[in-house]
Amino acid sequence: MTRKEKTGIVASNKMNKTIVIIVEDRYAHPMYNKTLKKTNRFMAHDELNECEIGDKVIISETRPLSRKKRWTVKQILTKTQISN
Repeated sequence: MTRKEKTGIVASNKMNKTIVIIVEDRYAHPMYNKTLKKTNRFMAHDELNECEIGDKVIISETRPLSRKKRWTVKQILTKTQISN
């Protein structure tokens, strides 16, 4: 059985070993053909606490880890530049 994967941007990393991902989906309206954006927020498990806000990541589906966590971080695609 294949697991679902989604690509999104990290919105929050304030929790220990948990990050919040924003996944944006674009689709055409069925009648008017205008492009619409739908955003979903997913909580994902980050075992090493290595994700920062703004990173682009791939998350994959897993068993329920807590009440809201059903995803784990599979890969970090791009890291953000941290400027002080």
